[in-house]
Amino acid sequence: MSGDGSWRRVSREGRRFLRGRYRSLRRLALWSLLESAHTFLGGYAVARALDDGFLAGRTGTGLGWLAVAGAGALLGALALRGVFGGLADLVEPLRDGLVRRSVRQAIGRAVADPGRAGDAGVVSRLTQQTEMARDSFAGLVLVARSFVFTALGALLGLAALDAVLLVLVLPALLLGTAGFLATLRPMARVQRAALDADEALSGLAGELAAGLRDVVACGGGASAGAPVERLIAEQERLTGRLARWTALRTLALGVAGRLPVVALLAGTPWLLGRGVSAGAVAGALTYLVQSLLPALDALMTAVGAAGTRLLVVLDRFCTPQSDSAAATTAPEVAPGVGAGPGVAVELRGVWFAYGPRAQPVIDGLDLTVGAGEHLAVVGPSGIGKSTLTALIAGLLPPGGGTVRVAGAPAQGVTGPGPDLRRTLLPQQAYVFTGTVRENLTHLCLGPVSGAEVERATAALGSDGLVDRLGGLDGAVDPARLSPGERQHLALTAAYLSPAPLLLLDEATCHLDLRTEERAERALAARPGTLVVVAHRISSAARADRVLVLDGTRAVCGTHAELPARSPLYRDLVGLWNARG
Repeated sequence: MSGDGSWRRVSREGRRFLRGRYRSLRRLALWSLLESAHTFLGGYAVARALDDGFLAGRTGTGLGWLAVAGAGALLGALALRGVFGGLADLVEPLRDGLVRRSVRQAIGRAVADPGRAGDAGVVSRLTQQTEMARDSFAGLVLVARSFVFTALGALLGLAALDAVLLVLVLPALLLGTAGFLATLRPMARVQRAALDADEALSGLAGELAAGLRDVVACGGGASAGAPVERLIAEQERLTGRLARWTALRTLALGVAGRLPVVALLAGTPWLLGRGVSAGAVAGALTYLVQSLLPALDALMTAVGAAGTRLLVVLDRFCTPQSDSAAATTAPEVAPGVGAGPGVAVELRGVWFAYGPRAQPVIDGLDLTVGAGEHLAVVGPSGIGKSTLTALIAGLLPPGGGTVRVAGAPAQGVTGPGPDLRRTLLPQQAYVFTGTVRENLTHLCLGPVSGAEVERATAALGSDGLVDRLGGLDGAVDPARLSPGERQHLALTAAYLSPAPLLLLDEATCHLDLRTEERAERALAARPGTLVVVAHRISSAARADRVLVLDGTRAVCGTHAELPARSPLYRDLVGLWNARG
């Protein structure tokens, strides 16, 4: 991305942000006018104290003018106090807005590409980069405001003493400032690249940590760590480039901050020869040393460091997320393309492993689930049942083969907004603080009538729980609900969902046998397809078909025929019966 594009985008967003905060800006400007008065009095009082007081033999007058300069210092302290009071009105809304934007970007990425919903880069944006933007913006507001009003007071003071003083001071100031501005864009590009490397390193570390067990077990530490080492080396290279540009910026600071003083001192004989008083020269030196040059040095330091950093960070928040999402989202495929009629889920040659050298959890799986079918998935713990539901839900991309839902890729989105082709209920049910009605209808596209909600609670047998919670408008506190009660509410919400495919990943494990049976029968009778990861023999027996995952091959059939075809299923049935 070009620096010009970044500047235009951030500038546009910045104007929009400041447009609604004129009151805060006026408050800062009014307090800062006192700082201009303080600066003006500082140099002017010194000149008058010398010319009209001490050099003229009037000590009292000289002391009086110095007292005026002291009063100006008190005025500056009062101004600074008022400035800090108004600074929060600008800084905190900026940080809050960036946090909200970061959350929206993360949700957008998760919807566009569910397989990357755990991208660790969002953590860097929510924490490090929002705080970086907040601190940088606060520092810039302080030093920019101080420089503008300090320079106003100092230049007015120089002109009031003698306009010829500006001839010696301004050229050196402008030369140093021009050299400093020339370093801004290159430094911004380097800092943007450094942030890219930081996010990439954060994301890669998160992915590596998720598969660390498999990496160690397969002896793949060296190959897995190589990309991390490359990113660290890239960060080191960028740090070196940034240091070199910082050195050039320091040189420009030296020119702007020291050369005006040298020019003034060297030109003093010439100034005195033109009739400029010694007090005016001393006053000009006071303006330079105590006010103008320190303010300029602070501004250049802040803009060179915090300013370029702020530009880069804000550009990341201003960049449309659709650009990055489009690069990773699978192409859209119209429903029905490549799938037989009435097919809800289709897997062809699906392979998946948690790591490039890890043993596959699913290997060459072929499976077709018809529309309206009730399928149970069984197998020992850790065999890949949850992985299969995550693949169908589009949360994981297959390592090989294809996964299609309603004829479209499982990770593809068939239209704007969330993909409503399926609903996944995990073992830990999602229940949030709100009303019962909100918890039961949050998966629906629009308003749901009370009668429809009541029919759902009656079908699922959750009406008693709803009554205990105070009815549909009763408050839900997730901490006060048992795991079974949370699952009961989540199952009712899934029943009301418009999604034609429901995926239950042990979503009834905390329910008793009778409640589980009633819930599963109601969900199976609902229009659509039901895929259940079963943990009881009764759940498998109710399904139209049962898929057995045994680690080397998958067998699919009815509950009645599978004991003869699958030794693993025969053992599981015996184990379940023994427990029952």
